[in-house]
Amino acid sequence: MDINVGDKLLMKKKHPCGADTFLVLRIGMDFRLKCTGCGHEVMLPRVKAEKNVKKVIRENEE
Repeated sequence: MDINVGDKLLMKKKHPCGADTFLVLRIGMDFRLKCTGCGHEVMLPRVKAEKNVKKVIRENEE
């Protein structure tokens, strides 16, 4: 899956705040994601993050 820093990820499950999109801050073995609703940052293993992505929204497609 081709994910870059600055992309927004539409996830299958919502964050507890109700938002379902996350901004990618860092990629590697783990992804650092920032919730677009409340601003909470989470680290997820790459495998788990890629499994839960519904759609990748590129930064230049908005």
